[in-house]
Amino acid sequence: METNGKDDRLKAPLLPPSDSVSITVYPTSPGKMMKTRTTMFRIGNVKCSSCVTSIESALGKVTGIESVTVSALHGQAVIKYVPELINLKAIREAIEDLGFLVFEFPEDIAVVRLRIKGMSCTSCTNSIEGALRMVEGVKTAVVGLSLEEAKIHFDPTLTDSEELIQAIEDAGFEAELMSNVNDGNKVHLKLEGISSDEDFTIIRSTLESVRGVNQVEMDKESNKVIIVYDSDFTGPRSLIKCIQEAEKPTNSYHASLYVPPSGREAERQHEILGYRNLFLWSFLFSAPVFIFSMVLPMFPPYGDWLHHMVYNMLTVGMLLRWILCTPVQLIIGSRFYVGSYYALKRGSANMDVLVALGTSAAYFYSLYVLIKASTSESFEGMDFFETSAMLITFILLGKYLEVLAKGKTSDALAKLTKLAPDTALLLTLDGDENIISEDEISTSLIQKHDVIKIVPGAKVPIDGVVTKGQSHVNESMLTGEARPVAKKPGDKVIGGTVNENGCVLVKVTHVGSETALSQIVQLVEVAQLAKAPVQKLADQISRVFVPVVVVAAILTFLAWFIPGQASMYPKDWIPKAMNSFELALQFGISVLVVACPCALGLATPTAVMVATGKGASQGVLIKGGSALEKAHKVKTVVFDKTGTLTVGKPVVVSMKVFSPMPIQEFCDIAEAVEANSEHPIAKAVVQHAKKLRQMNSSNQGHIAEVQDFEVHPGYGVSGKVSKKVVLVGNKRLMVARKVPISSEVEDYMSESEQLARTCVLVAINGMVCGGFAVTDPVKPEAERVISFLKSMNITSIMVTGDNWATANAVAKEVGITMVIAETDPLGKADKIKDLQLKGMAVAMVGDGINDSPALAAADVGMAIGAGTDVAIEAADIVLMKSNLEDVVTAIDLSRKTLARIRLNYVWALGYNVLGMPIAAGVLFPFTGIRLPPWVAGAAMAASSISVVCSSLLLQSYKKPLHIERARGLVDYSESV
Repeated sequence: METNGKDDRLKAPLLPPSDSVSITVYPTSPGKMMKTRTTMFRIGNVKCSSCVTSIESALGKVTGIESVTVSALHGQAVIKYVPELINLKAIREAIEDLGFLVFEFPEDIAVVRLRIKGMSCTSCTNSIEGALRMVEGVKTAVVGLSLEEAKIHFDPTLTDSEELIQAIEDAGFEAELMSNVNDGNKVHLKLEGISSDEDFTIIRSTLESVRGVNQVEMDKESNKVIIVYDSDFTGPRSLIKCIQEAEKPTNSYHASLYVPPSGREAERQHEILGYRNLFLWSFLFSAPVFIFSMVLPMFPPYGDWLHHMVYNMLTVGMLLRWILCTPVQLIIGSRFYVGSYYALKRGSANMDVLVALGTSAAYFYSLYVLIKASTSESFEGMDFFETSAMLITFILLGKYLEVLAKGKTSDALAKLTKLAPDTALLLTLDGDENIISEDEISTSLIQKHDVIKIVPGAKVPIDGVVTKGQSHVNESMLTGEARPVAKKPGDKVIGGTVNENGCVLVKVTHVGSETALSQIVQLVEVAQLAKAPVQKLADQISRVFVPVVVVAAILTFLAWFIPGQASMYPKDWIPKAMNSFELALQFGISVLVVACPCALGLATPTAVMVATGKGASQGVLIKGGSALEKAHKVKTVVFDKTGTLTVGKPVVVSMKVFSPMPIQEFCDIAEAVEANSEHPIAKAVVQHAKKLRQMNSSNQGHIAEVQDFEVHPGYGVSGKVSKKVVLVGNKRLMVARKVPISSEVEDYMSESEQLARTCVLVAINGMVCGGFAVTDPVKPEAERVISFLKSMNITSIMVTGDNWATANAVAKEVGITMVIAETDPLGKADKIKDLQLKGMAVAMVGDGINDSPALAAADVGMAIGAGTDVAIEAADIVLMKSNLEDVVTAIDLSRKTLARIRLNYVWALGYNVLGMPIAAGVLFPFTGIRLPPWVAGAAMAASSISVVCSSLLLQSYKKPLHIERARGLVDYSESV
């Protein structure tokens, strides 16, 4: 699997060199390696080479622009610039000042992630998103309630992260910067030997002069430095050495690795501790209030002292309840007032508003009763101090349990982040690759091109390539595949996996944020932040939920108070020591506090978080809630053939030459052209030619040079070898190039296709000189997967660019009845769209560049993990271990998750629909059942906990289809 390593060459424009002139402007300070970017856009009114020269000359003089390439033929410009010195807006203005029009100009977009504290429900996330979108320059803003994070795309020329944080704080929430997504690798170092500001200046200038250092942040208070660097040019050990070698008049500097505490985990523990302490303090004051008001009065001998008069009608019990309740209401419960203030300030309402209204109504009415009792000799009234105190206590208990449960929803992701070991064995080699020394170092100090030793039983610390030794590596923690994978020199290993039975030396290829493990974690984090479409229901309800509840509470109060005053219901309905006003007030408060918008807001994100984390641990990477939701609707799965239904490593099983040309010369010419292609069939031809050369003991080791090489997607390739025009591909390529096909060739093709073999023809100078019969073994699990999908009422279709005979033979072998063959990449996408027009929800499973249009066109694109970066980029779901059974896993997991989300909504909505009428007293006239406010508050807290616990049940998910594989499977890559 190659998760990282995107090839920027795929994005580079192919501008004709004859019409282009490139001017390179060297940076002013060559000592510092500044980060550069490349942008491409169209320029209008470019009519001749003089226009090109004027644009390039003018831009070449602008500070920050490193190179300019303009094509008069295509009207395109490619500019390489330093973002620290100039932005895209200034580049555009410079071109427009010359009198040229600019089209298709790319936006300069930066991405930042912020951690947000203080959110309680969906209303909070909507408010923050609204506040961020009002900031000039913000393109998109997504806030995740469960993750407590925001991901923001913005124009750095118009705003920055500090302004975004300020906008969130103005909305009443706390925010702090987590990371800039565009940042490279970071290292945190602790400095020693610092005695003055001059030392910081020396270290900063020394670091900034190092090639590959992009940013240096100094923390003078704690003597720490954060360095953002490009791992292709430098690394942590080199930076530490650079600091220690910095010139200092007296003593030398020392630097050591500093590992900052995990921000998210530290925040979560801080939040859990905060809610726990608030609850304990609240319980400490509320428990006596509850005992004094609800327990002791039931035992007359023990509770009589509470009725002793202190002054006028003020009793001991009332005074004690007020003293104990006031800290709970005004100090511990102040967070609800603060939250309500900011919510109302931004024109919205959340759970804090409901709690503040309910508890304030109970507390301040009770305070009125207390004051009236102390100033009157005849007033009789009942206080509700216990309602206010117990309500706040139960809500804080609910929040504490909810935060504990929410922490467990990200357990799968936390386990992924802890897979990499803390230390590694670094080898120092001499010029002859002999080991000089072996040192144990922190994994964070590993640099690219280091050679590390991995002993049996040890974890692989980083991504790399085996250079010496053989072993089996257990990759189950990343791919879910229990069978250990054989590793030999040249094979890739992934950080976090476990070496089983052999000692291997590995050369490091990826470090830090570039490793497969880091990118998997980033992908899952992004997926958990993305909102599922089903979340829109909760968002729409949350906008009107609180106002509707407040209105319902007022109507409930009036519905009980007015008839009570008018004696429209029996007096015996009113409990002793209460009047109609107090009874109506209790019903109104119960309605306020029983309604819970939090449960609605947690229904979707908690389930998505658990599902994406569980999927990642099973080898299925789901890119967000949208992909998860769409996958459950899939009724048709379209499979690519090569590399998807088949192993993807074709082998040549026969060859035939139709001309007098020697076999070796024929193979060498075919190999020369196919060596430039990444297609699996091309690799099979190259491998066959090499094997034939070895069998003939030929000493020719080099491949002939190819000129004018060209790829014809869905057809083949072409090029010139020693002035011979060579075509290598299928029959359609020969027909398109008007190459005659003899009956002998037709017979050979027909024989091959009937045996489920692909025929590759080689034409030299307009004549078919020979052909290769290539077969690609079908994956052993393919037939069972197709059968299982059928049992799930899902139709399977195969689409391929291969010929009909081969396609039908493979389809028959795996059990697929509907086949689409001899189609190009765009044709695959068109077939997907045709199926969608028939009302089908279509999933596409593919692995190559030629599958990317179809993956993008499908409702759900699933990329095989061993496929190309382009295919993985275009897909919604990545199957990391390339096993087809995970197609079933992805669809089944999405169905289970959506079922769980619906159940969560049933819990949340059903609870509110049933709870509010009971709290309003609908059952009271018939059954005498009444929901006291403090019980209503406990029920509200329980609803959020029940939703989170419901989502956590997804942690027990198991694959519906698991195919055991023997360790001794055939390695097709070694076949000829």
